[in-house]
Amino acid sequence: MQKYNGPAPSVSSRAAKLVEGIVADADALRCSVTTGEAGERLIDMGAKAPGGLEAGRRLAEVCLGGLGTVTVHNDSGLKRWPLGITVHAANPVVACLGSQYAGWQITEQESGFFALGSGPARALSRVEALYKDLNYVDHYSKAALVIEGDKAPPASVARSIAAACGVQPSNLTILFAPTGCIAGSVQIAARVLEVALHKAHELHFPLEHIEDGIGTAPIAPPVPDFMRAMGRTNDAVIYGGRVQLFVRGSNDAAEQLAKQLPSSTCAAYGEPFADIFAAAGGDFYKIDPMLFSPAQVIVSNLDTGTSFHAGELAPDVVDKSFR
Repeated sequence: MQKYNGPAPSVSSRAAKLVEGIVADADALRCSVTTGEAGERLIDMGAKAPGGLEAGRRLAEVCLGGLGTVTVHNDSGLKRWPLGITVHAANPVVACLGSQYAGWQITEQESGFFALGSGPARALSRVEALYKDLNYVDHYSKAALVIEGDKAPPASVARSIAAACGVQPSNLTILFAPTGCIAGSVQIAARVLEVALHKAHELHFPLEHIEDGIGTAPIAPPVPDFMRAMGRTNDAVIYGGRVQLFVRGSNDAAEQLAKQLPSSTCAAYGEPFADIFAAAGGDFYKIDPMLFSPAQVIVSNLDTGTSFHAGELAPDVVDKSFR
């Protein structure tokens, strides 16, 4: 079967439509829309504003650059924690790695601000080395950046973000929600497919061989304490996430990818993430990055019709983390 070689759509253009929908429905979504000092638009999805499941679902679709669909349902695959999300993207490499991945480190020494930026603005700035491998360039007059945090960046940082994206501050929208709110928990669970794509890239599987993908994960119950919230949201994917990738190439390559993708291949696997983080002295860089992957995977080879299964859910670890 011939591979589709058409141009990848603009994630910023597609996300802009979703952002305008959030603004129009802000009251119904229980979100707050304000204008920052630099003229940037700020959308609070769950910090001071209540937000909710639908706010988180829409936030996740913005993160995916309008190339993915996120649904909330009651069939996570875990009996005690059925509430979950399913995310699929027909262009998963661009949607997940080119837009959703939180790879933009945004810092300012003067204000002490630090955040990891995700969403389509990344593809405009292209400040990350990852884009050399993606071979994807986006051009658009508006930018949307998503921050996992309880506050928006100061005006000076907003101006820097806009400049990096090549847009006016008035054409920049920053959406934010902390880890421990409902919307934050939803949008992090919706990264279950993204972590599989990122690990596939780290394993040097050819990204051009990945044609489609779908993932499901439970939505962690929100908790105000940041460390516990971070632990729960990571555990939702590491121990409760399921992904199916549709790839091309040899069966050997597909089988090898399936064997290496699950989180259980990492030596740190087996304990709630909060405990792993504490054992690492609170240093993310001491944790094996290969841990950040779904618990269970299926890799289906479109060229041969063969599928390979690996990994399994760990409901006991999820239960220990969530309760």
